[in-house]
Amino acid sequence: MTVRVLFFSVLRDVTGESEVVWDLPGESARVSDLLESLYVRWPVLGDWDGKLLVAADFQYVRRGDRLSEGQEVAIMPPVQGG
Repeated sequence: MTVRVLFFSVLRDVTGESEVVWDLPGESARVSDLLESLYVRWPVLGDWDGKLLVAADFQYVRRGDRLSEGQEVAIMPPVQGG
């Protein structure tokens, strides 16, 4: 399965990327599977685990939610006010 991953704010600095096309094994994967594979590529991103906000096709998702082929997945740091 292939998804498009967008990194926002400071996560662009952490990964050095604003977006990537990401391949996951099999035809079905959960948000947690995606995150774990991203943490392997960018271990520092794993330091943000538990604080990240994740949206798939403009809807916030939880770690256990399933992803679909071709989805756009946004990964964002915690929202801060000011």
